[in-house]
Amino acid sequence: METELKLLIAPADVAAFRRLALLKDFAFAKPATRLLRNTYFDTPELLLKKHGMELRVRRVGGVSNQTLKAVGQAAEAGLHQRQEWEARVTGSRPELALLMALVGAGSLWEKVLDSPGLAQELTPIFSSEVRRTVWKLRLAQEAEVELALDQGELRRGDMHEPISEIELELKAGMPEALFGLALQLQEQVPLRVGNLSKAARGYALVAPVAAASEKARPVTLNRYMCVEDGFRVIVGNCLRQIQDNEIGVARGNDPESIHQMRAGMRRLRSALSLFAPWIPFPPVLQWELAWLGGELGSARDADVLGDGTLLVVIEACPQETDLLPLRLLASTIAGEKRRHAADAVASVRYSRLMLGLVSWLQALRWHESLDEAALGALAEPLEKRATKILDRRHEKLIKSGKRLAHGTPEERHQSRIAAKKARYATEFFRSLYPARRVDHYVRRLAALQDALGWLNDAAVADRLLHEINDGHPELAGSASFARGYLCAATKRDLPGLARLWGQFRSMEPP
Repeated sequence: METELKLLIAPADVAAFRRLALLKDFAFAKPATRLLRNTYFDTPELLLKKHGMELRVRRVGGVSNQTLKAVGQAAEAGLHQRQEWEARVTGSRPELALLMALVGAGSLWEKVLDSPGLAQELTPIFSSEVRRTVWKLRLAQEAEVELALDQGELRRGDMHEPISEIELELKAGMPEALFGLALQLQEQVPLRVGNLSKAARGYALVAPVAAASEKARPVTLNRYMCVEDGFRVIVGNCLRQIQDNEIGVARGNDPESIHQMRAGMRRLRSALSLFAPWIPFPPVLQWELAWLGGELGSARDADVLGDGTLLVVIEACPQETDLLPLRLLASTIAGEKRRHAADAVASVRYSRLMLGLVSWLQALRWHESLDEAALGALAEPLEKRATKILDRRHEKLIKSGKRLAHGTPEERHQSRIAAKKARYATEFFRSLYPARRVDHYVRRLAALQDALGWLNDAAVADRLLHEINDGHPELAGSASFARGYLCAATKRDLPGLARLWGQFRSMEPP
């Protein structure tokens, strides 16, 4: 099993990185540099890739080795854990019989490697040439890490993709040692998290794939988990949703990726709030989450105005052609906000936040500030705590909804937040309860949340249109018209909200 953390480094920073005293302090052997020539093989139909496999032949000096990797999911903040098998070969092509003996009889990998005609169909699909410098490091708590600095490029025909990255491979110890080292390195040289392997980048040269937004994956818990184990699963799930949308956000042109990353952020902050009585969250990380949430929130609000609320007004009032320039400006502003969010996600600050979060989660750093009683609470059954959490979230929503139909926009906003938190909590713990009960509760809660969400979108649109009105006098008339329409639509929809609230308030949590 290979466990490694990948970081990206700008070529201009490589010289400074090589001079770091930290490398000399931790090294227990002299660094070694070698030239690696890799050829990656697959069938024309990419059979290996479809089965989550990567196959390469690496030539170093006069020796060739083949390596088969079972592609795992990229874990939090660039950490990759995957199975790997290696064998020496006599020529420049893979020798599948040797690998079949290593992967184990009856395994999925053996079945794929034993596919009829596979050896003949395998063909080079891309290659890489990398100059690698390796430092062998010994860290605290007997952790040993192999640090590799790779400079080179991927090649496929006339296409080239530069490589400038650092791989931290764990040789002994716990994975949190990798994050601790990465944070130390990042304090001295700008480094960003790399979630794509070289092979994944090479396959993108073969068959480019557009970045797709990713919704939250189901959280899987069991009734035998303790509070702490449940917390780690839930937070890890939220981090996965954030990181699954990094590429789409970083490209600056996908509103849905912005939306889903922001949803992951909100889920994460909600989870931290749920467990705050037992697991204190570091203020520094809380501050950084607020920064990222602000960048994503501004972009999302602008997108909703341009492609959501204004479209409602335009479709309802097609004769008001002056609304079209207003929407064009709103879309332009949204594009600028998406680019700001893209810059944030591509920044060293973002990478440091992700490394810090996962380091905190992996190393259970909250233990440092807890007494024995608090540690004992973390060992209690999760199911018992989950029921109390859901009851408390439900009670807060019921209390906040007493003035829902006749309250102010600010009061409805608070009810919307309470509904969102209740839904997040229910979805976090849904695997602990009967599916039918949970589904019925979530359906009613989702309907209420959607109605509150529309009213909130209208309120946010009113604020943004007021800003446009101040900054663009030539659009003041159409901005005022849109604000007036949305105000009237909000009042029109309040009776429907009251009906949804009446249906929900008699319910019990799962």
